[in-house]
Amino acid sequence: MTEALALPPGVMIAAPRSGSGKTTVTLGLLRALARRGPTVQPFKCGPDYIDPAFHAIAAGRTSFNIDSWAMPWDHAAGILAAAASDADIVVCEALMGLFDGVSRPGYWGNGASADLAAKTGWPVVLVLDISGQSQTAAAVARGFQGFRDGVTIGAVILNRTGSARHVRFATDALAAAGLQVVGALPREKSVILPERHLGLVQAEETAEIECRLNALADFVESNVDIDRILALAKPGTLRFSRRLGRRPPGQRIALARDAAFSFVYPHLLAGWREAGAEIIPFSPLADEAPDSAADVVWLPGGYPELHAGKLANARGFKSAICEFAQSRPVHGECGGYMVLGAGLVDADGSRHEMLGLLGLETSFAARKMNLGYRRAQLLEACPLGVAGDILGGHEFHYARVLSSPDAPLFKVQNSDGEAGPNSGGRRGYATGSFFHYISN
Repeated sequence: MTEALALPPGVMIAAPRSGSGKTTVTLGLLRALARRGPTVQPFKCGPDYIDPAFHAIAAGRTSFNIDSWAMPWDHAAGILAAAASDADIVVCEALMGLFDGVSRPGYWGNGASADLAAKTGWPVVLVLDISGQSQTAAAVARGFQGFRDGVTIGAVILNRTGSARHVRFATDALAAAGLQVVGALPREKSVILPERHLGLVQAEETAEIECRLNALADFVESNVDIDRILALAKPGTLRFSRRLGRRPPGQRIALARDAAFSFVYPHLLAGWREAGAEIIPFSPLADEAPDSAADVVWLPGGYPELHAGKLANARGFKSAICEFAQSRPVHGECGGYMVLGAGLVDADGSRHEMLGLLGLETSFAARKMNLGYRRAQLLEACPLGVAGDILGGHEFHYARVLSSPDAPLFKVQNSDGEAGPNSGGRRGYATGSFFHYISN
């Protein structure tokens, strides 16, 4: 039976490419709207851990990822419906360029943010970096109009503008192309957020985060007509067959949560709790042990390479995890997988002894980017599911594998259907991989 559910008015903040200023606009808009009083629900298109954490602080509500390649539509629709049910307005941040995705489709699209814009009907506010151009910006934006059925370019925000004359040239050209300009952001280094190799420095690590977000809101309010964006926002309608839940890895889940282990998708935690699971956080960096009554330990991704020395010396954490793994499952994703291994070489070339529950050796001394969607078929039962389950997810890391002697956990394919090299590992109750699970 198909359900139809109305979504509150919403907009998608998108751009022609990464680095155009989407996150600046999104965070400033979220905080500015939250300060006005309406309930604003943020979303993020595609696989991304860092931006949604900033969204959540800016808006005061959890931000959820929606992914058209790795997430069935019924699952995505259930997340949208639950999160936005009591919201007054939705602000969704796009990924990369609006139409950027992979070559082969996944569940209901190729991973492009335009897939969600078309499904919901939310109009797109296009952020254009016009540094080094003026009227040409209109040609770029004009190419977005009508490029895909169901995707509406509602307005444009100009970014990195120069003089008033510069803004006028671009605005007049865009008006002639049938596009309204609702803001013009001047070049301003003081509002740039700090970055590191996987993107922005994490929200919880960013100094004076509230001051920074308020400054972003002031910057956007001073240079963007927020009332026009609110008037532009359009309600959407969801149609889906059923709401898909996710079987939790256990009823009591000990979850590592600190600066080294922070990459967990909110929809997974929400799904586990909805299924009746209890999530008990602990901090390896504080040398804490997992709850002794837990059914499973989950070590998520993050930045263990920045804290390798401290983790190597966290003797209480290490001994407790090793004891736990004698009788119950311990699973690691990406950074958690590396910590399950025998050793981790940091960027300076120093090797740090990890848990040794797997034989994996990894290195950041000579970094190599691994990035992309993955389809993984489980070879054995583990906290992710049972043998034969096919999971959708992604991989994003810079670590090199020096040795991986353990039995494989998955058969992995990339988005082109090619066999992937990183099939994870399993040994006893310990399992892990570079694969970040999204859905199945």
